[in-house]
Amino acid sequence: MKKRLIGGIVVAAILIPTAAFAGPALIEMLSRTPMTAEQVKVDEVGKATLEKLYSAFPETKSFEIIDASYLGDPTNSTNMKTIQQSIVLQEKGGTGKKFTIHTNGITGEIEDLTQENWEPKEKPLITLTNQEIRAKVDYLIDKMYGNIEEYEVAMEQMENPNQKTFILNYTKKGTEGEGYQVFVHGNTISLSPLDPTPVNIKVEGLFSLNGKPDYTADNFLNDEKLFSLLKISPTELKQELAKGKSVVEIAASRNVSKQQVIDVIAKTQVESQFKAEQNGVTISDRLMEQMLKEVEPKVLKVIEHKTETEW
Repeated sequence: MKKRLIGGIVVAAILIPTAAFAGPALIEMLSRTPMTAEQVKVDEVGKATLEKLYSAFPETKSFEIIDASYLGDPTNSTNMKTIQQSIVLQEKGGTGKKFTIHTNGITGEIEDLTQENWEPKEKPLITLTNQEIRAKVDYLIDKMYGNIEEYEVAMEQMENPNQKTFILNYTKKGTEGEGYQVFVHGNTISLSPLDPTPVNIKVEGLFSLNGKPDYTADNFLNDEKLFSLLKISPTELKQELAKGKSVVEIAASRNVSKQQVIDVIAKTQVESQFKAEQNGVTISDRLMEQMLKEVEPKVLKVIEHKTETEW
């Protein structure tokens, strides 16, 4: 249930990270069950999340829980598990400092967190120098996850005409993409841990931005069932895409419909999100159908994209 936001698909599409195409965007779009502050404090996942936050930022012990919810599968009452839990805490009065945290309900890992309004309104975060912004992000990562010195960081300003936005990619030294991805906009820091490049990647750079691979497209299109459906190898698909064709056009030339392509990719993405056999969560048919419906528009944007088109 990770999200990898790197690449051109996201750059022109977002003001906040949750608009990306990868994993947690599917989760965030589903119906959630509200929780009270009292329920969060006695819940195993909620208690552990709060302890991590309180340890990193002791002042948050006085913050109010202003919103909380969880995502589970209510149709499966015999094996009910929380897939993801969300907690929003805000300072009482004052400047309105806020933390929003999304926690994996199975592993207990903090998947995403957003820190808002920790700088004065008259001098918000985005007005600081690049060095000062990076120092703020370094501090947040070090406090919540530790060992910031183990990471290399690349920082760049995104081409966003509506709001000045920076993206910082932290990569752990000696790994293939393990680290953190951070968006800074307004007076907000939004952070997501990243796994190494998925092992299912056969060919990188199916789409590219400024000469660099678009990992989101790579993750969607490096699908063995898709290759089988199109009767094409990963290398051949990359070559066809490089000619300016979309996946939809390539499929049509092989008598494969757009919907067939969508169905194959969407099912792979949903199944990989939950990994039901590994984590003990049984996905009901109803939840599967809902997830497939939610991911279809994201798949469509990828398969209609042409590599020379700016998003």
